Amino acid sequence: MKPVVAIVGRPNVGKSTLFNRLAGARKAIVEDIPGVTRDRLYDSSDWNGREFIIIDTGGIRFNEGDIFAREIKLQAELAIEEADVIVLVLDSREGITAEDEQVANLLRKSNKPVVLAANKVEEFKKQLDYYEFYKLGLGDPIPVSAMHGYNTNELLDAVISHFKPALEYEEEGDAIKIAIVGRPNVGKSSLVNALLGEERVIVSDVPGTTRDAIDTPFQFKGQNYLLIDTAGMRRKSRIKETTERYSVIRTLKAIERADVVLIMLDATEGVAEQDKKIAGYVHEQSRANIIVVNKWDLVEKDGQTMNRFDKDIREELKFLSYSPIMYVSALTKKRIFQVLEIVNFVAEQHHRRVNTAELNQVINEAMMLNPLPGGGGKRIKILYSTQVRVAPPTFVFFSNKPEMVHFSYLRYLENALRKNFGFEGTPIRLLLRQNTERDNC
Repeated sequence: MKPVVAIVGRPNVGKSTLFNRLAGARKAIVEDIPGVTRDRLYDSSDWNGREFIIIDTGGIRFNEGDIFAREIKLQAELAIEEADVIVLVLDSREGITAEDEQVANLLRKSNKPVVLAANKVEEFKKQLDYYEFYKLGLGDPIPVSAMHGYNTNELLDAVISHFKPALEYEEEGDAIKIAIVGRPNVGKSSLVNALLGEERVIVSDVPGTTRDAIDTPFQFKGQNYLLIDTAGMRRKSRIKETTERYSVIRTLKAIERADVVLIMLDATEGVAEQDKKIAGYVHEQSRANIIVVNKWDLVEKDGQTMNRFDKDIREELKFLSYSPIMYVSALTKKRIFQVLEIVNFVAEQHHRRVNTAELNQVINEAMMLNPLPGGGGKRIKILYSTQVRVAPPTFVFFSNKPEMVHFSYLRYLENALRKNFGFEGTPIRLLLRQNTERDNC
């Protein structure tokens, strides 16, 4: 799983600037798909081949009489609890303050590795006063300029040096790992309880098959599963709402581990903005997924009710056009075990591999029906295609002018792949590469 890095410190030391600098350095494919949004409180980054989640926090203050200061401090403490490595940002111009020392004391109690970032350094050739930060007893201060990006490479080297080795985790046999995600009160835990409460479902008592207290292995019709519940997102009181902001980190970890993600919606409320964000995370992580509409028993129905729901969901979650939609009731257990049948199906689709000859035949036929437009006086061509990986299915197209192939044409090719090979419930990744052979046409 990806390590988590929390950026903390008192107000106005440049935490968010550093966060934006490190998150902006992440190399990722940007998709031109509306509705895929990201909460800027956290993001993904990578350095020297190690990917990690990075969290921004509010400025920590220790004024107990200020309710906002208490809530911000609580948020920071939760981020620290989630983190594998903590970056303490300090202001090199102001030196150590009383609040810096209080934050340092807080971090020492966490027993987590801490990297000191002496921010706002302008001239790195001079001997500066950031050496006083050694007094905090948290190791070597690293001078940086988050504003200009100076010396952030050394900072990142120090951060990833504290990561645990990227080990291959032992898989849970042939178990399909299912993460259940969604807003509070959509029925995630009710679905888990309904699945585990059925007589035909056997909860495994084999030691060593779980990773966390929230993991539940079970068996249904001879197939092993591992349920990864994200119950932390259920909290609702005012203080706990701020807690929930960081429970999304646990959800991201669950999504990353899963083979299939169940995106749960509330049939009585429709698609909310937070639903779009959660679905966007699943799509960005390229996980197989199913849209599960719960509380279907509470909806008044006529002959067209399900069709109307389908249309509304497809409109709101356009980027999940490939995802099956299921209507269930965790309370009455209506269709809940059909969900497992669809889980099996989309897991297979997620790992499907297409024969190269069949793939090129489909792509060539698609290009004959809708040829690529010309570019710069020379015809744009896709000369060859191959599948390079599964989970998600990823295809590389070799072109004489890959930079001239518009994303809308890739969407057209994706639709051709889905029409011919299925891939229901799984994202497809299409990559363009320069053809290395001489093209004389």
